[in-house]
Amino acid sequence: MSVYRVTEIIGTSSTSWEDAAAEAIRTAAGTLRDLRVAEVVKLDIHLDEGGAITYRTKLQLSFKYEASR
Repeated sequence: MSVYRVTEIIGTSSTSWEDAAAEAIRTAAGTLRDLRVAEVVKLDIHLDEGGAITYRTKLQLSFKYEASR
């Protein structure tokens, strides 16, 4: 049997939602082991006063839970 934990993260990119998602997963993979599933739960765009666009992708990541020893 296995237990999985789910955490929510947000990635950003000036290029696309796909790049934002990929960056979020790459960054999370640096500290989380056994990532299993990434589910996109929300896409939005942040507009700054100068008109620049930032794509934001909110993800739910699941990873295998390891009990502390």
